[in-house]
Amino acid sequence: MSAHAEQIPMTARASGPLRGVAEVPGDKSISHRALILGAMAVGTTRVTGLLEGQDVLDTAKAMRAFGATVTRTGPGEWSVQGVGVGGFSEPADVIDCGNSGTGVRLIMGAMATSPITATFTGDASLRKRPMGRVTVPLALFGTRAVGRAGGRLPMTIVGAADPVPVRYTVPVPSAQVKSAVLLAGLNAPGETVVIEREATRDHTERMLAGFGAQVRVEETPEGRVITLTGQPELRPQTVAVPRDPSSAAFPVCAALIVPGSDILVPGVSRNPTRDGLYVTLLEMGADITFENPREEGGEPVADLRVRYSAALKGVETPPHRAASMIDEFPVLSVVAACATGTTVMRGVKELRVKESDRIDAMARGLEACGVRIEEDEDTLIVHGMGPGNVPGGATCAVHLDHRIAMSFLVLGLAARAPVSVDDGAPIATSFPVFEPLMQALGAALERTSG
Repeated sequence: MSAHAEQIPMTARASGPLRGVAEVPGDKSISHRALILGAMAVGTTRVTGLLEGQDVLDTAKAMRAFGATVTRTGPGEWSVQGVGVGGFSEPADVIDCGNSGTGVRLIMGAMATSPITATFTGDASLRKRPMGRVTVPLALFGTRAVGRAGGRLPMTIVGAADPVPVRYTVPVPSAQVKSAVLLAGLNAPGETVVIEREATRDHTERMLAGFGAQVRVEETPEGRVITLTGQPELRPQTVAVPRDPSSAAFPVCAALIVPGSDILVPGVSRNPTRDGLYVTLLEMGADITFENPREEGGEPVADLRVRYSAALKGVETPPHRAASMIDEFPVLSVVAACATGTTVMRGVKELRVKESDRIDAMARGLEACGVRIEEDEDTLIVHGMGPGNVPGGATCAVHLDHRIAMSFLVLGLAARAPVSVDDGAPIATSFPVFEPLMQALGAALERTSG
């Protein structure tokens, strides 16, 4: 059983051409940050295009628990009456972040330098994920954390009463860790400095500057150095959330491997720290064009025109690109299975500590569908079978992971035999309209009896 619903077994089978417009939801990363920064501003922040998936709704509930007034005013439209930096009140109950690693880690950072205590938990998947990567740097501010063995949830965070600014080098590429430290630095005096050797998604830096914080970003020999001046008064903003490139990946990849497909995905973020999948797909020979490039909500966006691509070929993704496409490797492995030649994905060890061990989950499911796989701790290799040649016919375990579920359903649209997943319920955490959106494009996708 998944965290928020009964199990929903689903099956996808070979489809006719996918056609039409795929209006994917708002970006999940930006949605989380809009709610959190809105809660830390003084005044009312208005958000349009907010992703109303369960992960983001759990963050909205958490912000209410810390004293902000968070109100839904219409579809995708929300207002946040903030309490100011350092203004969080102590929650009366446990903060349940559901399935969201981003939500829990960013919220821990946001409250870590206030003199309050909060206890966090989540669903079975989130309770397995390591929190030490965040609590270790937060301890440098003076924060204390007590959790289960291995730094797992449930976990109680005791905020620093007299926080000090920190200088921290992120040991592995992680936008969540970087963001948690920067959010903690908001209520610390002086300058907090985060150094990342490999650039990760930069929404936090962009949005902090938009809300009025002093943020300086420099490229240096030791890496990308982000310097934040603490204790600002954040100004409320109107945030227009662009469409999520990680969600767009599913209809895009489906159109590439289903013969005759031609779809338009409008208003997708082209943030260069999120663009690795699309760079890789173009290298594979994908027929994708970027139309009407523009800026919305401080982010570069474009409309994606995607057509079936019979000549997809295997490629090697370099380790330095992994951070810009970390959530898209599962669906890339599906495209790789339908391509000609071998695709080698390097630098992907972070996938082993996501909602599930995504390398293992994809490897086992693809093998069950007749695809030859090789893997080690940091690499996934998919031996492509060429268009229309993946046997399929398996039921794949998703391990409470929304991206694993959607990836195998995409595979089913192009495989010879139907592909099923044991539970499609987790899809609601990030892409609640996935099922009707794909069906409207012509995908043969349905719920099945257990």
